[in-house]
Order: sequence, then C-alpha cells, then structure tokens
Amino acid sequence: MNKYKNQYHSLVSSSKWSTMVRKRSTTLTLFFIIFLSLISFGIFVPVFALLPSLSSHSLHHHQQQLLPATKKNHGYARKFEISDDKFWKDGQPFQIIGGDLHYFRVLPEYWEDRLLRAKALGLNTIQTYVPWNLHEPRAGTLDFEGIADLVSFLKLSQRLGILVMLRAGPYICAEWDLGGFPPWLLAINPAPRLRSSDPAFLQLVERWWGSLLPKVAPLLYGSGGPIIMVQIENEFGSYGDDKAYLHHLVSLARKHLGDEVILYTTDGGFRETLEKGTIRGDAVFSAVDFTTGDNPWPIFELQKEFNAPGKSPPLSSEFYTGWLTHWGEKNAQTSADFTAAALKNILERNGSAVLYMAHGGTNFGFYNGANTGSDESDYKPDLTSYDYDAPIRESGDVNNAKFKALRRVVEQYSSVSLPAVPSDNEKKAYGSIHVTKTGNLFELIRYFDVVKSDNPISMESTGQMFGFLLYVTEYTAKDNGGESIVSIPKVHDRAQVFISCPSEDGHGKPTYVGTLERWSNQPLTLPNTKCLSNISLLVLVENMGRLNYGPYIFDRKGILSPVSLDGRILRKWKMYLVPIINLNESPKINPIIRAANSGVITMSAHKRLKLKSGNASKEPAFYAGYFYISKEDIIKDTFISLSGWGKGIVTINNFNIGRFWPLKGPQCNLYVPAPVLQNGKNVVVIFELESPNPELVVQLVDQPDFTCGPRKLNVHQL
Repeated sequence: MNKYKNQYHSLVSSSKWSTMVRKRSTTLTLFFIIFLSLISFGIFVPVFALLPSLSSHSLHHHQQQLLPATKKNHGYARKFEISDDKFWKDGQPFQIIGGDLHYFRVLPEYWEDRLLRAKALGLNTIQTYVPWNLHEPRAGTLDFEGIADLVSFLKLSQRLGILVMLRAGPYICAEWDLGGFPPWLLAINPAPRLRSSDPAFLQLVERWWGSLLPKVAPLLYGSGGPIIMVQIENEFGSYGDDKAYLHHLVSLARKHLGDEVILYTTDGGFRETLEKGTIRGDAVFSAVDFTTGDNPWPIFELQKEFNAPGKSPPLSSEFYTGWLTHWGEKNAQTSADFTAAALKNILERNGSAVLYMAHGGTNFGFYNGANTGSDESDYKPDLTSYDYDAPIRESGDVNNAKFKALRRVVEQYSSVSLPAVPSDNEKKAYGSIHVTKTGNLFELIRYFDVVKSDNPISMESTGQMFGFLLYVTEYTAKDNGGESIVSIPKVHDRAQVFISCPSEDGHGKPTYVGTLERWSNQPLTLPNTKCLSNISLLVLVENMGRLNYGPYIFDRKGILSPVSLDGRILRKWKMYLVPIINLNESPKINPIIRAANSGVITMSAHKRLKLKSGNASKEPAFYAGYFYISKEDIIKDTFISLSGWGKGIVTINNFNIGRFWPLKGPQCNLYVPAPVLQNGKNVVVIFELESPNPELVVQLVDQPDFTCGPRKLNVHQL
C-alpha cells in the first residue's frame, strides 16, 4: 500500500556459524514435565491442534469440479481480457467491483462467512495477497495447510461465484511482517538485496514462485478457475526503479501461468511512481491507487499513459475504505458517507474499484507489520486488530453505517441483484477468568535452546524468527561499588534489562533495571550491586513486527550493535530462544503433549510452582486460567479484555491470539473467533512482560474496545 510516499544454500555462511555453538538442552523433557502447569495450557504448542481439519466439514463440502476451459457463454470462450479500455468477461463488458479480503487474516472456518458477506456488499471480485513468509516459514519448508491453504480458499471463491485478483508478490506490504518476505532471508550471508535484480534474491524468488504458481495455474479463469488477474510485486514505484527486476518477475509469471492471464501492477497515481513501477506496453496492465476523495478521473487519464492504447480500463486497485492503526494512535475511522460518495464517483462513469479493505481481519500470532516515519528509529508497529474501519468489521459484522452506505452505491451499478445481507454473528461475554502465575521466564531459560557468540547476533541469525530472544552475559562489579552505565545503541525493537547476582544459596532473582525502545533509546544506569561473583546482565528483546514498507525494510531484529558497559564492550553472550509458537508453526511430534500424556506430572510439582510465584512486579511471567462452555451451548465469538494488564501475548487453547498492550492503546480487547473455542474446558495463557492485572483477572466480553492508552492524533483521518 502506498501509505508513506515521502518517505537455502547460503542461509547462513559456514564461517558465521563457526563462531557459534548451538546447544539443545538434554534436559528438555524435564522442562516439559516440571512446567506442565504452564505448558499444558498451550503457550508452546501447535496453533492449529484444536482447529478442525480443512478436509472435514465445511471446506470439504465446498470443493467442486471447476468449469472446463471449453465452457461457452453466448458464443464466447471462457475468457477475461482487456480491450477498448474496458474489462471483458466471456465477451461481455465487465466492471470490477471488488474488495481485499486476506485468507491469512481469517480462520478457514470463517472463509465462507466472510466471502458471503462480501458478496452481500455487492462485490463480484475478491483481491488477496499471498504472503511468502506464511507459506515458507523456514527455508525449504512449504506450508499450504490450515490458514495457509490458498488453493482451498480459491476453490471456495469459485464455488461461491466470486472472481479473484491474486497478488502474488513476492513483496506484498499489507501491514504484514516484512512485507510478506520470510525473515530467514535476513539471515543469509552475504545479504541478498530484497526487491531487486540481485541474482541471489532472484534465485530465491524463482524457487518460491516455482512452488506457488503451479498450484494456482489450474485456477486461472481461462482454465475454469476464479483468477482473472495476477499482480506482479506491489507499488514498486514507491520503492525503486529496477526494471530488470520487474521484467524478470513477468518472465517467471509467464513461464508458469502462460500468456493469456492478465498480469498487473499497482502504483500510486503519480507520474513519478508510475514511471518507476510500471512496464510499458501491453504485456502488463498498470492499475493505480490514490487517496480516497481525490478526483479519480485525472489520475485515470494519467494511467492511460502507462498502458497500451485501448488497454487502460480505469481501475483503482486499492480504494481505501479506512486506514491502518499503530499502537499509541487513535483508532482510525473514516466517514461512511464520504467513502461512499468517493466510490460513486468512480463507478458512475464505469470505472472499476477494489475496496481496500472489504474485510480486514486479524494479525494473529506475530505477523503484524510496522512502518517508520522520518528515519529507521521512528518505528510504528501495527495493532493485532486489522479491522481497518472496513465495511465488514474484524468480527464479520455488517450492521454498520459504512457497509450500508457502500452497498447502496454498489447496488446502483451492479449488473445483478444483490444477495440479502446476513445478520451479524452473535457474540458472547463468557465472563471473568481468574488466572494464576505458573512461572517466570528466568526460571525456564535453562531448558531453552541456546546460541553462543562472542558478540550479540540478530534473532534471525540464531534461528529465532519471531517473538522473543533473551541475551545474557556477565560483568564484574566496580571495586568502588559505584553505578555503571550500559549502552545498546541499536535494539530492534524493545528490550527489558535486568541484572542478577548469585546469592549465598546460589540463586539470584533478576532485578529489573529499565527498558530500551527503538524509538527512544537511551543508556541505562545499572545500580550498585555487591556480588559474590560476576553479575549477570539479561536483556529480553521483543520483535514487535518487521517493517513492511519503505526504504528500511531490511529489518533485522534483536541486539544489532555492540553492548558497552562504562565504555567497555561486553562479550561472551548466550542467546536463549524463547519457544513461543507462531501462527503457522505446527510440529509433527510435540514432546509437550507426549509429556502430558505420560502421566508423570504430580500435584506437588504444581504446588512448587505456585510457591515460587513471588513478587510479579516488572518480571516477564506466565499466567494461566480456565473457563468452561457447556456441552449444550453453541460456541460464539468473544473478545478477551486485557484492561489492567501491561504488555504481552495471549493464547487460548493453543492458538496465538496475538499481542496486547493496553497501556499504549488503543486496542483493549482482542478478537477471539468461535472456532478457537471448544465445549468443555478452555485454557487461557498470558505471557505478561511487565506487570499483571493486580486482581489477576481477564474478562471475556461481547464487543471490541479501542479506547485504551493515551490519546493521540492518528496519522490518517478522512
């Protein structure tokens, strides 16, 4: 998206890895046993263990035979094409009235629900990105199952009579971590130049598209599928002007998809961005996007200059229905009537538009993206919610002014009668959940995988692609007992600093010193500490989401600079990989469940954990609780309210719901889709980085809330 216009073989070289020793703890099984009271609650287990298989029930029911390529319609072969500055479908003029709806932001069990709501809005086309990082989370490991089952989503769209515009990347932006690039790209040495004709980068893209595009080729419109157009890259003109890169992507797409499908680019409606981001001629169609409310028709005239004569149907491929929101901003909201009037201005003259977003959905797990302002340190991570103030809200609600206003406009220009509008899905407030502290992070680290290096290295270089990494080293206290100053000039993105001094019994509880943030990084004063031996310095770094847009997109995480103490560089670091599972990670064999089933856990182990809870102030710790849904009750959507808590993540029944940060706001409540829940016992686990709610309570409520945190002007208001 054009949001800030001003602004495997070599995964890691052997020489780099030779400086590190990766050690997997031989006591890992013991860790699983001792901390079952935490782990059995699900914070380290597969995300989709609970969710029904796509081969069962609804999605299995939706699979159907696609129409054969020889199907005729009024004497015309099944074909989607461009001529006379119009789109043509099966020989008839066609107006695209579409909307973005991302399969990876909606649970598969709700794909049909959201698509039907989009159809009730009057949309005849859905546009979706394909995030490389979701489908190849580890180099060479492909995932097209569960929420990543793109083919099932496309076939479902076909069954429901909805066309698809597929945005294949490899870069997608989308307020998605690293713009859809897999973070293991950042661990390759030497580093490939992303979004360029660098041969090392192109080789990786060739391998990825060599897996992706053959899967979607049978689903092209001419082959009987729903895909009418395939996008190349995304708003490249706002980033660079490497035409060799774009031409290479076109050649790759043609190799796998053939010559008949329409390839397209999307760029901001300015001459400069179109000059850099388009491919002249009739090989690739150039679409535009622009600020909602701008006069579209001069921009559509400019668009014609970048398409072959007669090959430029006016298309706004990102018509913004709302806007994104970062932590610490006021929740973005735009006028329903204003947005509807702007859409009417396009449709009434036979222009085409794709609503961005029709339905935003949710950034589950650790996949939210981030933006920057004037420089790399002006870092702005996105919320867990991707509601976007879209007409179909995060939870699927359509009983709102924007849906109604846009539907009234679309109804005037639709070539078919619109379906009835479905009612909103019922939400339920399941009430209060009392949680118990089950252990703090520092009690667990001896069971984590560890990487050793003389200097701190990035998260990606340790193999920890998302979440948290704990850096540990030691230093000697000053002889005079004075204070020390620790400096970490470059940390991405947020670091909590602790010191620990072994006590006479050999154990020392870490003491919180302060927090360093990418956007406000200042040296910290370490207090005077008398120790029997060296003092441990512990730095817990959170990856809050990689940049998805702009010049600083090569966004490694962790400690990215030397760490100095009173001007002296600290060395001999251990980096502990905190094993919190992300959205698409699903190990085949789970030793945690195996340990649980072994029956080794005893009540005394649980009691010992409770006795060790102690003072929870400013320490990263885990909390867990239960709630029950009667076997007779229909499971309904809900929201978990983290008001009164600090910052962290929450999982329910092994599903990573996402990040919370009510102190910063504006999001107070996280959306919990009904398919995450189950009849009987439901388990909530909270990883709180700072201070928990004093009452150790969370609430399950029946509505969203975006009123937390300080009040600030939003970056985008219409």
